[in-house]
Amino acid sequence: MDKKVWLITGSNRGLGRAFAEEAVANGDYVIAGTRKIREDDSFYQCENVLPVLLDVTNVAQAKEAAQQGVKRFGRIDILINNAGFGLNGAFEEISDEELRTLFETDYFGAVNVIRAVLPYMRKNRRGRILSVSSQAGMMGVPSGTAYNAAKFAIVGLSEGLNEELKPWNIQVGAICPGSFRTDFRDASSIRFPANPIVDYDGTPAHAVVQFLKDNNHQQQGDPQKGAKFLYDIVTRETMPVHILIGKTCCDAIKAQLEKSIAEIDSYYEASSETDFDGWTGEKF
Repeated sequence: MDKKVWLITGSNRGLGRAFAEEAVANGDYVIAGTRKIREDDSFYQCENVLPVLLDVTNVAQAKEAAQQGVKRFGRIDILINNAGFGLNGAFEEISDEELRTLFETDYFGAVNVIRAVLPYMRKNRRGRILSVSSQAGMMGVPSGTAYNAAKFAIVGLSEGLNEELKPWNIQVGAICPGSFRTDFRDASSIRFPANPIVDYDGTPAHAVVQFLKDNNHQQQGDPQKGAKFLYDIVTRETMPVHILIGKTCCDAIKAQLEKSIAEIDSYYEASSETDFDGWTGEKF
């Protein structure tokens, strides 16, 4: 198999680092995007790795990272938008500023890097674009409204782009991991509302927030195993649009989808009667 060239954002730690290390372990090349290049990090000294400064909210840096990568390796085969952070709290507690800051990184950050990479993939008539969503990007959870919204947006973007970019043989997917034992629940990666509302104490929203604070580095998912699984999925001839990682995640989403189908079935006949009489359908 030809060696691949990956651009991975948020490559300094967590799942992003695990993805990058797995690619290098397979002999591939990695353009490792990070907001700070640590000189004491031996991974960035590897000849198969090109570290690039990349704050995904910075459009100019996104374009420069893609340009540097293509100059060094000749192309970009696979993009993984991994950079992001969490925000948990009751919807009413979250300010506009907190919500917009989340979207600037978790959604628009991915958009910025996709736009930077797409011209090169279209020119090569091939490529794979993956953006890290979450189990929370496939189902709603208490305290997760902001994060749900950002990660659902990533899934919707990925689904639409996968259809739109087929003429250039570019496949697009959303990575939806469950809980993995990374630094995601550290203060550097997850945020909580600055102005909590006492009335939510004792409710599911605050119970989830407390659980996240009390259960750091105890998650069931192994990042290295997750990276090996992802590498296998991404390098297949046909890549899934939704890539769920973890048994609990798969079980929860399957149950959610079954529930949604049953809900639709409960009103399907009545809903079907809302079409104009004689309507036979239309196609794009």
